[in-house]
Amino acid sequence: MRRPLLAVIIALLLGLVDASALFAEVKFDYGAAFRLRQEIWDNVTTLGTGQATPGNYDRNFFRFRTSLWGKVDVDQNFGAYLRLTNEAKYYLGPYRLPQDGNTVFNNLEEDEIFVDNLYLDFKNIFGLPVDARIGRQDLIGEFGDGFLILDGTPGDGSRSFYFNAAKMIVKPSPNHSVTLMYINDPKTDQFLPVLHSSIVNANYYQNERLLNASNETGLVVYSKNKFDFVTVDPYYIYKTEDKIIIPTTTALQAPRSYLHTIGGRVQAKPGDWTLKAEYAHQFGKYTDTTGFKRQGDGANLSANYAFKSVLFKPELEAGYTYLSGNDPSTTKNEGWDPLWSRAPMWNELYIYTMIAESQRYGGAIPGYWSNMHLYRINAKINFLETTNLMLGYNLMRAVEPTSGLSTAIFSNSGKDRGQLFQAMLNHQFSKKIDGYLLWEYFLPGDFYNAQTRNATFFRWQFQVKL
Repeated sequence: MRRPLLAVIIALLLGLVDASALFAEVKFDYGAAFRLRQEIWDNVTTLGTGQATPGNYDRNFFRFRTSLWGKVDVDQNFGAYLRLTNEAKYYLGPYRLPQDGNTVFNNLEEDEIFVDNLYLDFKNIFGLPVDARIGRQDLIGEFGDGFLILDGTPGDGSRSFYFNAAKMIVKPSPNHSVTLMYINDPKTDQFLPVLHSSIVNANYYQNERLLNASNETGLVVYSKNKFDFVTVDPYYIYKTEDKIIIPTTTALQAPRSYLHTIGGRVQAKPGDWTLKAEYAHQFGKYTDTTGFKRQGDGANLSANYAFKSVLFKPELEAGYTYLSGNDPSTTKNEGWDPLWSRAPMWNELYIYTMIAESQRYGGAIPGYWSNMHLYRINAKINFLETTNLMLGYNLMRAVEPTSGLSTAIFSNSGKDRGQLFQAMLNHQFSKKIDGYLLWEYFLPGDFYNAQTRNATFFRWQFQVKL
């Protein structure tokens, strides 16, 4: 399946190169990026329980992400973009899973070289106010705060974020647009080749990197409308999630899911305020023998004030997030489905702690935000134009207590998830070089059992873009 598609894409790109002799406006650009991280996890995945299992070990490791990209613009209406990426890891501790499935450990995970982005751009199609982008592409920042559409490949963490998508944007006026998009994100990369595919371990399925818990498709209709200092974005999203299979067996964990999401987002910027509100309702079904239905609700609210005339220009933000939880006393699943926002939306540490919970949704899925009241307060201090410090506090509660999940971590009775503290220092060394320090500390509540421990997540990052 990959080869015919790859041949077509290569032919199109070669056609663009040949076209350079015919179009005087052809422009070529290229570059590279390197991101170095060290991460230290202490009790993050199971809050100190289950440490005898390799997948639950504390972790101390480096991440080396390298990207090379090239871009060609045939004219102002037609172009193409390609980016190749690799993220090798080096583990300082015993977490690294054995290559032979038994006893041989390798601290270095070389990873694979993969096609991170590859798309064609079409603008003002047939002279109309219509743009299109077809191919593998990132969508960060395109749909509000990413409450529902952010990361198409949650299985590989922040190694990549891409979606395999065909997107068309209709712009009847400068302040109004409608985006129509089709998404096809398989469990492993089925569309483009990878170079040097790595070993079999918990992050792989049949020698291929796991990108999702299942094959996923989606249709998106998203409208953006600006009125003075207010934006209003209504949307409709339809998503299918294929049946989920445990990577090491053929056992079925969850049936195929069909889900509709209808919602809207409003943002206002009066003066020094930034106010945001988003709400969405979900309904659908699973295709199992009982016709099990789905239903959920999610809301995200925040208010930010910038003290622009005060020393260090501090900013304060308060927010609240509601994500419905499954009521075990009903025949429906009322748990919120985060669609394509299984990412560090509000913090980094807790997306991994929630893995133990996601077994009720069909698999070990990081960042499966659901069943939550999240109250948060953030303060930001801008010491310089290039340096700022963010301090955050998160109070988290469950909408519903867990039921029947592993007692190694859950109390199966309480609703107090706990408290999470954050500190992040950012610095821009130059236009192309930046870095940060991030620390997060989690105190579990009675949602978890008495044997669980506090958790710590630490990361530093250095990044260069050329």
